Amino acid sequence: MGIGTWEVFAMRYATINRRRLENFIAHDLHDAATQMDYYVWFLKNDKETILIDTGFDQKAANERKRNLLRCPIQSLQDAGIAVHEIKDTVLTHAHYDHAGNIEKLKNTRFHLQEREMSYATGKDMRHAFCRHAYDPHNVCELIYANYEERVGFHDGVYELRSGIEVYWVGGHTRGLQIVRVHTQRGWIVLASDAAHYLENLTNRSPFPIVTDTSDMLNAYELIESLAESHQHIIPGHDPLVMNSYSRTGPDHLEIVSLSKPPIL
Repeated sequence: MGIGTWEVFAMRYATINRRRLENFIAHDLHDAATQMDYYVWFLKNDKETILIDTGFDQKAANERKRNLLRCPIQSLQDAGIAVHEIKDTVLTHAHYDHAGNIEKLKNTRFHLQEREMSYATGKDMRHAFCRHAYDPHNVCELIYANYEERVGFHDGVYELRSGIEVYWVGGHTRGLQIVRVHTQRGWIVLASDAAHYLENLTNRSPFPIVTDTSDMLNAYELIESLAESHQHIIPGHDPLVMNSYSRTGPDHLEIVSLSKPPIL
């Protein structure tokens, strides 16, 4: 029996303008303006849809001054995906922009590294720097889901389905994980916040929110070993994604297909 093959999509749901010094530890002195986009990803075959991350809501956008373009969960529904039928959702980590909207997914099982939940609920959260990107409401929703037996805890590498592999990398958070997916163009890697921008990886310049810089730098090497080329690496927040891949679905939802080679 062969390896499962999946269609992979990215949906942009929010954006913000930033400075390069906010995105790269090693940055040039010109400090040019840049943009950060926010995505959720979903994987499809002829039987099911699997969600990767869940985005944030309007309340979080207001509090953190982000430009929320659309609710990612409602937008999936608008794109023809029966959200109530999604049985498995991978949370790459529990930061507010990747693990919000938990309460909107009543029938799904959330998959994350056990060390991520331990980190998000543990003693390090007494430090403002460590807890800044977490939202206690989201963390509590994950706890409630766990009490409902809807959280899958993992330690390291696991295969979610044939053709979907998940790897712990750490670095950005204690429990950050990345997703390797087999597509019609080969193996791609959804790097999430292991590489906010492709430039973080190619220039070996880590993102400034980091718990362990060595783990973050090691993650770049792992990503490159898992992907078939740099064109098979999908960074977590890079506007390059929207500009490099073909649009699909309703235009207003800003969905791109990652299963086919980039158009640029």
